[in-house]
Amino acid sequence: MKSAVEQLSTYKSVHLNPRNIRTHFVGIPLIIWSAFLLLATIRIPLGSAGDVSLGVILGAGVLVYYFRLHAKLAIGLALFITPVVYSTELVASSPNAFWLAISVFIVGWVFQLIGHQYEKAKPAFVDDLNQLLIGPFFLMAEVYFLLGLEKELDAEITPIAIEKRRALDSKKV
Repeated sequence: MKSAVEQLSTYKSVHLNPRNIRTHFVGIPLIIWSAFLLLATIRIPLGSAGDVSLGVILGAGVLVYYFRLHAKLAIGLALFITPVVYSTELVASSPNAFWLAISVFIVGWVFQLIGHQYEKAKPAFVDDLNQLLIGPFFLMAEVYFLLGLEKELDAEITPIAIEKRRALDSKKV
């Protein structure tokens, strides 16, 4: 498994433009919420214990992955994912849950694509699908950095990201 530093620096290499990052603070949560809503509509029976949604299972699994990457950032992600899972579980039984999820998903991706127009770089997941999981991890890291937390992590990933970006940009020429 790649380290948090490697994952974050790769993601940050195509997320250096502040306007792009701001669009991601809207787009990524919308995409996550819509994906969890879709997954919440898929129920797995547990016999006499009732059932559980695929969203709850995925949420737990993703949090384990984040804790393995970086426990402090994972705490923030748990505080984000818990209400996402809870709210999507509530909405999943509504008759229009599927269409709501699709609509929110599309709006989220519009924000993402606008952001990458500012960045003038393709999204990170194009070259590595695992980067789809790193988007929320990256945003939480950015929140921590804005709050003055995890300064050492920021100081470590930013120069690596800039160098990776230079390498990407030199391939374009």
